[in-house]
Amino acid sequence: MLRVYLMALKEESQDLNENKEKSLRDEKHHDFITEEKSFSCSQTKMISMRKKVPKTGSRKFTCSQCGKSFTHHGNLYVHMRIHTGEKPYTCQQCGKGFTQNESLKLHMSVHTGEKPFTCQQCGKGYTQNESLKVHMRSHTGEKPFTCQQCGKSFIRKVHLKVHARVHTEEKPYICPQCGKSFSHKAAMYPHMRTHTGEKPYTCQQCGQSFTEKGNLRVHMRIHTGEKPFTCQQCGRSFTQKHYLTSHMRIHTGERPFTCQQCGKGFSQKTHIKSHMSVHTGESPFTCQQCGKSFTQNGSLKVHIKIHNSENVFTCQQCGKFFIRKSCLESHMRVHTEEKPYICTQCGKSFKYSAAVNRHMRIHTGEKPHTSYGLLCLNVYTTMM
Repeated sequence: MLRVYLMALKEESQDLNENKEKSLRDEKHHDFITEEKSFSCSQTKMISMRKKVPKTGSRKFTCSQCGKSFTHHGNLYVHMRIHTGEKPYTCQQCGKGFTQNESLKLHMSVHTGEKPFTCQQCGKGYTQNESLKVHMRSHTGEKPFTCQQCGKSFIRKVHLKVHARVHTEEKPYICPQCGKSFSHKAAMYPHMRTHTGEKPYTCQQCGQSFTEKGNLRVHMRIHTGEKPFTCQQCGRSFTQKHYLTSHMRIHTGERPFTCQQCGKGFSQKTHIKSHMSVHTGESPFTCQQCGKSFTQNGSLKVHIKIHNSENVFTCQQCGKFFIRKSCLESHMRVHTEEKPYICTQCGKSFKYSAAVNRHMRIHTGEKPHTSYGLLCLNVYTTMM
């Protein structure tokens, strides 16, 4: 929580510095104009001298280490502390050091808790008025910083800078242990936990731990039963958005993953990986009880349920049981007469996705050399 708060303060500081630089430029421009106007025509020599001032102010002071340029030598002097690590301004309460006095003043709100600038719409408080102005864009919808390459706009300038790495593919944050690089600093922190083994986010119900808070939030849906992502065509719900995205390909028929050897298309990346065993003949996962081999570990785990009478899924209406929950769900349509898969061209409905895929060939005229049956063939009427 403290890290999130400090990151928010950092963003406030960045916004403040940006606005201060702009204000300073405006003030200097304004002072130059008013001073110029205050002289009479008899003082043309002094006016001429003052007109030359902006030219000297446009000098570029460039950092020899990173190439960043500044219009004032003082700004370059402060910037160099990033490279030298110098932090001359120290908090008297916690000992933390800062490169600028303004950053120290902003940090003091951590100890005082003071946030005198409050949003009238949502009540959120800020330590600086400039930060409140930036926050107001979330209510007004204003996004003044636009990417010149893709047109996407952002509320903060720092967000645009981070976004630009999508186009440049720059990854400046490097893991010191394995060398893996990241475009965001926040993405590197969870990665570091793969080396340390740290899992700070623990489920209070089952004790399972996670490296990221987002993963814990998704995991909690197992206990709550929450499935916030719902298919608008068949009503099926999912715990994660990418599951819904993959599911939608059943309805659209999209198969973005293509085998480079035979040209067959697949709706999911994991399916094409499994398919490659057709060409390689590799089946590295072997059942210790019967010797049957599989291309995926998940398939082996499902197969083991055949030998173990536990963990099978039984139909409460006819007594048939299945080794996959999804197969039981498909089977239940025999009893419910549900037909969730609808042909987008003629409106005919089907119980199974494989059936609608075969039907679509009537419209497309496709005649594949191989026919594939329904997925759930492992139906058992007696326990082994």
